[in-house]
Amino acid sequence: MSKVFKMSFSSIYQMYLQKAERKGRTKAEVDQIIFWLTGYDDSSLQDQIEQEADMETFFANAPQMNEKVSLIKGMICGYRVEEIENPLMQKIRYLDKLVDELAKGKKMEKILRE
Repeated sequence: MSKVFKMSFSSIYQMYLQKAERKGRTKAEVDQIIFWLTGYDDSSLQDQIEQEADMETFFANAPQMNEKVSLIKGMICGYRVEEIENPLMQKIRYLDKLVDELAKGKKMEKILRE
């Protein structure tokens, strides 16, 4: 099992926020991406953070993965996200990819595959 599965979501969330904010993006935009991908809302996301949920639990508890996840393609951490075989690792990398796109200045409509 990958170490990332047991990392706390809140610690990774902080890294996402720092990455986005360094590039002039906002917490609201990071949250919007998470809501779009997982179906969490403000309250349920905050619950996951406060409960120190690990990444495995965070995705297991996700209300509804977006049906457009198959439109997320490209490289992240040296892997093509669409070819990652482990379902949990793929979900984690989808989120990494979306936050990466945000930090690179992509428009929100493109990030959310609209």
